[in-house]
Amino acid sequence: MNWSRKDVIAINDLAADEIGLVLDMASSFKEISRRDIKKVPTLRGKTVVLLFYEPSTRTRLSFEIAAKRLSADTVALSASGSSFSKGETIMDAAYNVMAMAPDCIVIRYPYAGIPAKMAELLPCSVINGGDGFHEHPTQALLDMYSLREHFGRLEGLTVAIVGDIMHSRVARSNVYGLKKMGANVVLVGPKTLLPPGVETWGAHVTTELDPVMPEADAIMMLRVQKERLSERFFSGEREYSIFYGLNKKRVDMMKDRAVIMHPGPMNRGVEITHDAADSARSIILDQVENGVAVRMTLLYLSMGGTANVD
Repeated sequence: MNWSRKDVIAINDLAADEIGLVLDMASSFKEISRRDIKKVPTLRGKTVVLLFYEPSTRTRLSFEIAAKRLSADTVALSASGSSFSKGETIMDAAYNVMAMAPDCIVIRYPYAGIPAKMAELLPCSVINGGDGFHEHPTQALLDMYSLREHFGRLEGLTVAIVGDIMHSRVARSNVYGLKKMGANVVLVGPKTLLPPGVETWGAHVTTELDPVMPEADAIMMLRVQKERLSERFFSGEREYSIFYGLNKKRVDMMKDRAVIMHPGPMNRGVEITHDAADSARSIILDQVENGVAVRMTLLYLSMGGTANVD
């Protein structure tokens, strides 16, 4: 199929064949990252602007590395280093950036809807690097790629997403994407961290983790997003870890080929122990590596790259 989208805003917008195309193409881009010379001229002369109004390590770095490996020029701007602190609105910032003729803007913003508004109003490509509680589409795509790489398929897999579902854009995007690709999703968390209307997402929802452990092909742990908590949602980290933490005892309950995932950053000792995070079942660092390949793919497709990726 041909890719016709200028922007990547939400997994909910993508059809299953579009997701499949991204996953298929990502393997070629992953191979580039394993060469001695990790660069192709595919996007030479293009400019990618990274507007990150929330802290980021993996997403920001992997987008910058992805763009540079495709020979694009990159400019990164954070809230603290911009006129945002002087009262400039995000849309004024976007229009000013657009006046400098970038080819793509990657935007992370603390509130939902800004990437979609930018995509509507700006002529360049816009890729959502995470907006509020809404979506994190590139994370879901790299998670699906990592699962398919390990299992050879997505259809029929059971993926348990565990933790702070309420505040997680990663959970939302993964539910939408995995369901479209034929996987089964189980959401696990305390009632206080399950959002209103979660039962409409199309996933099985439970507050009990232990019964899920032997049934899941993948356990995706989420951190508790303390920076988004305006009130107390559970009694303490120790109690949370007892009921919802992934530890050696729970790892031993998993299927033979089941894997452990985490979008990062990890809060070791809260939602995941060292034993679990560093176990042979963990594909957490594979997710990080695959993030570069998936984001190379999205930059290539969104900016209409025509050079042979080989």
